[in-house]
Amino acid sequence: MIKVSCSPNDILFVVPVVFVVVKKISCGSRFMQQKSSSLKGHRIRSFVRRQGRLTAAQSFALEKYLPKFGLLASDGEFNFEKIYQRKAPTHLEIGFGNGQSVANMAAAHPENNYLGVEVHRPGVGNLLRLIHKQELTNVRVMTDDVFDVLQNNIIDNSLAAVYIYFPDPWHKRCHVKRRIINQEFVTMLAARMEMAGLLHMATDWKDYAWHMMKVMGDLPQFKNTAGEGAYSLRPEWRTLTKFEQRGHRLGHDVWDLMFTKI
Repeated sequence: MIKVSCSPNDILFVVPVVFVVVKKISCGSRFMQQKSSSLKGHRIRSFVRRQGRLTAAQSFALEKYLPKFGLLASDGEFNFEKIYQRKAPTHLEIGFGNGQSVANMAAAHPENNYLGVEVHRPGVGNLLRLIHKQELTNVRVMTDDVFDVLQNNIIDNSLAAVYIYFPDPWHKRCHVKRRIINQEFVTMLAARMEMAGLLHMATDWKDYAWHMMKVMGDLPQFKNTAGEGAYSLRPEWRTLTKFEQRGHRLGHDVWDLMFTKI
């Protein structure tokens, strides 16, 4: 209540006063917990769409080549033999970044089919540019959430290999739940993979490497190719990126994990 004193001849204007209290919200606050519980059943995404700036070449590639090499989550269950017009092992790379890794693998191993899933359009445009430049016929591209792709498009026992290189580490404690490598997701992957299929992961975050090893060690569907609790050496097929090379020069470590379905 605000009291205002004035004489009888004064004209009084009453102006509403609004006080706004701003409280910093921490990851563990009751507000966040309530919001989380109110969205029960809502899937937490492992990524944030940062579209970035498209170069002219990337924009052109998206417009010109995505209709030819792109697949849609709305297409229903995939028949890889029909899509690639041949019967061959199909390899999936999740979050392929700028596409250099999947393009290199596809060029080095034309006997395999490759499917790349990436939500960031500049990277998709760059991979499409590489596909055209290298005349690759064994690569297809998707821009959808891989969770939806696995649920709606890829049938059980159809993937010969899955690659997940340098996923977002979500290093803050309150964001760990966003990590793509979790028991639910890897269990879904296991169902889509062929027997003896390979799951290859890599990260440059020590804590995430430990987290990956813990998740995989708790799943009976997989066996560590390097031995229980051991990390693998980088295989020749995993492209050494400029970012990773710079990290090595600065003394940063990278951890590779390779598991086969049993």
